[in-house]
This record gives sequence, structure tokens and C-alpha cells, in this order.
Amino acid sequence: MAGAISHEHFEHSKVVLTLNLDNSQPIELGAFVSAFTSLASDYRKGLENKGLDAEAKLYITEVRSGSIVADLMPVIATAFPVVAASVEQLGQAVDFVNTWADRLTKLKDGLVPEGLSKSELKTFTDAVQAVASDPNANQLLEAATFEDGKRKVKAAFKFTTSDARAIEKTIEGEFKRLEQQTEQTHERVLMYFTRSDIGNAPIEKRSGERAIISTISERDLPIMYASELAEEKIKHEIREPDENIYKKGFNVDVSVQFRGEKAIVYKVLAVHQVIDLPDE
Repeated sequence: MAGAISHEHFEHSKVVLTLNLDNSQPIELGAFVSAFTSLASDYRKGLENKGLDAEAKLYITEVRSGSIVADLMPVIATAFPVVAASVEQLGQAVDFVNTWADRLTKLKDGLVPEGLSKSELKTFTDAVQAVASDPNANQLLEAATFEDGKRKVKAAFKFTTSDARAIEKTIEGEFKRLEQQTEQTHERVLMYFTRSDIGNAPIEKRSGERAIISTISERDLPIMYASELAEEKIKHEIREPDENIYKKGFNVDVSVQFRGEKAIVYKVLAVHQVIDLPDE
């Protein structure tokens, strides 16, 4: 991250992101803070995802009845000359506003943009909270430059109370979907252990062991057993003193439990064969 923004940067920066929050009722403090900090956080994260060293500071520039205006002063670390750096900052600011607009518009229309994480969805919930909780509010985001002392808007996006509430509804539905647990059965897949335990575990409960099934996920996941027979076949190999469980592969049927789209546990249904894994 770049260092703190200097007074000189504030005076001479040619690019600014301005957020105007216009409410008909007093804004709850937490919602007010979230509206502005979520913007700064998402801006920084967007630039970091592009490999840019960036910083963004919020300055409250105007407070009047029913309206709060804040400037987000973007600074991108660059070895370019000042003019080129300003062009780079403007391009990034315009791109940010357009991306913000595209994502919020999709969420308003009931669509979840591809690739958004739960934390990113939470950022958008925070961003619209102040507007959604007011019966007649709107929020305006602008990317602007200062040329010859005049402010020129290069990109803008505005949403209203009804938009914000629709966005909240979409995100709430997505959170519920992500928490739903489903199962998929896979037959005769190769499983190998990354953590084992000689002790027995209750059937249908996590055993404390972990295993990888690379055709399903490269991550190791907890395992449980659907029957005593399936458990005993594996435990026999674990308890055999002359065998190394980590050099064994197990041809198994498993039920993969998902939370949303993420696999969270393997339930071993049947063990068909035990094989020796080749030395790496």
C-alpha cells in the first residue's frame, strides 16, 4: 500500500471520486460510515487485484440538511511522469465507477455478478444500507477531473431507495443459497489421506480425518463414514502396523456435501479396493 496522502496531493490531485448521499431522514451512524468506507475498501481492493499499489482516503467535503458529500482521493503508486499518472488515475476511477454501476445494476435486477465472494457481497450490502433504510433517498457516485479549475464528470452512477432495497433482497437470497447444504454422489473415485486416526468415530459424524479426492477438489476435506463396514475397511489399513496409510489409495463411493458451491465434507459410502500409490 502507498503511504498516507499528503496535503500536496490533496491540493493538486486532478482526479477525484465523489460520493453524494442524499437522505430524507437522519442517517444512522453505522449505515453512514458503511456507505463511505465500503466504497474506499472496494476501490483499494479493485486496484490491488490488478497488481497496483494504491491508497484511497476519504474527505468529507460538504454536509448540509439531508445531504453528505465525500471525496475519495485516489493515489496510485507509479513511476510515470505526473501527467501520465493523472491519466492512469482517471482511467482507474472511471473503470471503478463503471464496474460499481454494472454490479449494482445486476444485483438490482436479481442477478448475482459472477465471481463475487461473500465478503464482496457484504461490501455492497454496506454500501446501500443507508439508502435502503430511508423512504426517499439516493446515492450518486462520480469520477471527475479538475481541468483549468473546472470540475468535469467523466462517469457517474446513481441509485435510489427502491434500487437499494432490491439489491439487499438479491444479496440476502444469495447468502441463503450459499448456506444451503446439498449432496452429490460420486462412484469409484480415488481417495487418499492427509490426516488419519486409528480410533472409531460415530457413523455419520466427522471422524477427525481428512482426505483428498482430486477429481472433485484439490483441497483436503474432512471425512465421515456412512456405515460401520465402510469405516472398518479403512481402519484396518490404518491400524496395520506394517502399512503406511499415506501411501495407500482407496477406490470409494462418496457422497460430497456442499454448502452453496463449496464442498465441505466427504461421506464414505463404500470401499471397493485398496491400492498402493506409486512413489513420487
